[in-house]
Amino acid sequence: MGLREKRELEAARLDPCPKALEDVLPEAARLSAVELPLCEIPADRIVGTFSRGRASAFSASFLPLPDVSSEFAAKWMALCDAHLSDTGIRDHIECCEYLGRFFVAEGNKRVSVLRYFGAVRIPAKVKRILPEDMSDPAAAFYPEFLDFYRKTGSYDIIFKKPGEYPRLYSAMGLKAGDELSAEDTKRLLSAFGRFKEAFGAMGGKERGLAAEEALLLFLKVHPYEELTGMSAAEIKTALAALWSDVKTAMDPEAIRFNTAPEDEKRGVIQKLINAAPKHLDIAFICQRDAETSPWTKGHIEGTEHLKAALGGAVSVKTYFNADSPEEADRLLDEAAADGAELVFTTTPPLLDPTLRAAIRHPKLKYYNCSACQPLSSVKSYYCRTYEGKFITGMIAGALAENDLVGYIGSYPILGVPASINAFALGARMTNPRVKVLLEWTCLEVDCIKKLMEKGVKVISNRDIPVPDPSYMERGFYGAFLADETGELLPLASPCWMWGRVYENIVRGILSGGAEKKEQAVNYWWGMVSGVIDVKISPLVPPGVKALADMMAEKLRKGELDVFGQRLVSQDGSLISDGITPLSSMEILRMDRLSEAVEGHIPEYDELLPIARGLVRELGLHRESIAPEDGSDKKGFEID
Repeated sequence: MGLREKRELEAARLDPCPKALEDVLPEAARLSAVELPLCEIPADRIVGTFSRGRASAFSASFLPLPDVSSEFAAKWMALCDAHLSDTGIRDHIECCEYLGRFFVAEGNKRVSVLRYFGAVRIPAKVKRILPEDMSDPAAAFYPEFLDFYRKTGSYDIIFKKPGEYPRLYSAMGLKAGDELSAEDTKRLLSAFGRFKEAFGAMGGKERGLAAEEALLLFLKVHPYEELTGMSAAEIKTALAALWSDVKTAMDPEAIRFNTAPEDEKRGVIQKLINAAPKHLDIAFICQRDAETSPWTKGHIEGTEHLKAALGGAVSVKTYFNADSPEEADRLLDEAAADGAELVFTTTPPLLDPTLRAAIRHPKLKYYNCSACQPLSSVKSYYCRTYEGKFITGMIAGALAENDLVGYIGSYPILGVPASINAFALGARMTNPRVKVLLEWTCLEVDCIKKLMEKGVKVISNRDIPVPDPSYMERGFYGAFLADETGELLPLASPCWMWGRVYENIVRGILSGGAEKKEQAVNYWWGMVSGVIDVKISPLVPPGVKALADMMAEKLRKGELDVFGQRLVSQDGSLISDGITPLSSMEILRMDRLSEAVEGHIPEYDELLPIARGLVRELGLHRESIAPEDGSDKKGFEID
């Protein structure tokens, strides 16, 4: 068995033997170490030996390699006899632990025999080697693990990303700083043991997936109290319903970005193959309502466009005020009971309720208005607003007589730095000397007042939510110019064309072009798809407007790549070399600002409480943001 595993790993060009600590961490001898009391460690977390000489006697999973006639084999077989005797193997092993992985210093053959016989835990004396630099990305999770170990004394659950232990505690109903009682610990480890058993039965380990990561996704659908009362068999059944999402959620590279609508004019045979529907009952689930939320108003106008464009092919029903997870769950179930076949949830904070509904109602199609979501049960859709910002940046740069332009950012979420940088590229195209001064509405500051005090007269504010240029006259939307009297004169603004988004998606489904259930698909369309437009005020000088119109037309025809030019960050590093096109993921996750920008991307702790809910859903570094005690719950909105 050992030789077979060794040959298979060598054929796959993988390391055929256990890792050696002296190779993984040559400086181990000089690092700080802590001696732990005798404990039982998970057998599957033993990944290597202390020295490389010992490693060569085993395959990667500690199966023995020496010939059966060797002294090693005689000792190995004697240990087998001891294990099967009445007394068993009593001696503990000695090992070093580094970043949650164990390297055996004494007792390699005991590990080999015990793992061969399926031991789950092995008694050990552990020397914990502490990382020299906790800020190293590879060690960033470790302080949270150390706190978890202090609370539980367990190596069973090891997350590899900052913020994941706090998310687990939050799912358990604990607040930041709460301790775990002995009963809490026993209950958690018992539940995780059953979950890990079910996860293994689903083939998770063989696929290289992590049970801990799957657990956090599972807890979005099944509350912790429910999990603790489930058997391994029940967990396996529930996990099977979520399995395609588990696989895609652990592999962000599996996201397929759909960047332009496909041709809906498919042949009759293709439509028959995909069983294209002739009619769709569609539900829209919204936070707040059209009277109190401009964001929701834009989506409601989109539904009217959809009905006008597709007529009798669709029936549409809208549900409002999904302003809490509980109310969202109720409305999603109501939509399913009302006969909906296709459901759109129109804000990012509705993603988790949408996932829960997709598991409860697997025959329905679900779409959530968000970006970069690695889920297969819920497709996501958003717009490339940075293209419109590039056009308004050109106008702002041309009209900035003092070479200063203001930019008011909304939230530090996916895609926003790309919009800021695209705006700066546009401004520098028409005014190479311009500086873009950045402020944020999610911080406690009067952005317009602060920018005007700095002498800025051209300011870019939020995009208009509907294709209605009158919104620009209010000063809260689009780019505007402050004249000598202080009056705010509208210039231009990108606008969301939600009706075209919904028309494109629904036409695709009606023509047999629906995406496969197992795929994680993000619809991320721009001006070439007609889902983003730029409204330009008649106050913009004719020459500037002509240039902006020309560039906007190039974007509509797909003839212009906004980031197809050299873009240098504030620290002098390259964001884009202007030669190699940036991928959709690189643009969405852009987290550095152009050298033309003065300002910074705010950290989570700087944000107003009202902004935190959205940033936890769509934040640039959302994976490392821990849940809070409830101060961000009111931020369950996007306006």
